[in-house]
Amino acid sequence: MKIGVFGSDNQLDKQQFITKLFDGLARYGVAVWVDRSFHDYLEKKIGYLHEVQGIISDKDQPLDMVFSLGGDGTFLRAANWVGRQNIPILGFNTGHLGFLATVGTGEIDTMLDDIFHQRYQTDERSLLQISSPYPAPHNYALNEIAFLKRDTASMIAIQTYLNNDYLTEYMADGLIVATPTGSTAYNLSVNGPILVPQSDNFVLSAVAPHSLNMRSLVIPGNSQLRVHVESRTHDFLVSLDGRSLDFPSGTDFCVQKADFTIKMVKRLNQSFYDTLRKKMLWGSDVRI
Repeated sequence: MKIGVFGSDNQLDKQQFITKLFDGLARYGVAVWVDRSFHDYLEKKIGYLHEVQGIISDKDQPLDMVFSLGGDGTFLRAANWVGRQNIPILGFNTGHLGFLATVGTGEIDTMLDDIFHQRYQTDERSLLQISSPYPAPHNYALNEIAFLKRDTASMIAIQTYLNNDYLTEYMADGLIVATPTGSTAYNLSVNGPILVPQSDNFVLSAVAPHSLNMRSLVIPGNSQLRVHVESRTHDFLVSLDGRSLDFPSGTDFCVQKADFTIKMVKRLNQSFYDTLRKKMLWGSDVRI
């Protein structure tokens, strides 16, 4: 079995977990490939480097599974590399909240045993695809695509069309187009609704809108969204899962569902509703 490992560069206190994971993979005779930045971090910052098969490059590699060690940001970076390769991703949470990286550091042995005995399930998660007159190296997002003003800029004007029907013009600091997976990320922080991962929908949520009646809108997953953005400072940002690109004012975009999915590895007894209760304390009395 060939497994690729991505990790964050903020794990000085997680060396015991990292060592245990790599030792476990060695026991199962796994050929391990490591993301270059994480490999450098292990070698230079932590001083630990297990024997690996090779370094993950920018090109496609025939891996059976990818492990993400960190938070949801690390998971998104792994998903960006996986792209169309149809490689399942398992997220070990060494970060904070973790809606994507859901396996705790205390569950290493159990999870590895489940993986190598085929006791797990996979969720297929939809992505968004964006196109514009300007070519971009990465034009897919698992969580969200956000049109945002620059830090020192005035609000931007975002004209939106849904399936060629005019929707509205958002006067705001930005507009988030989120997948069901991303509904618990940036979208949630601006009071957008939570969507069940299996929903065939997307959600539009304004960031600090000028008008208080600009509510979030859930749209069908087969919708095509056209966006025209104007900025007084002549440019603005487009963020894809936190990767920001600069565009000139007046640029047109098309946003729609991507023609491939990301496979997310889960324990057999794990459900999205369990995650909501645990991560967001649903139904819990915080006074206790």
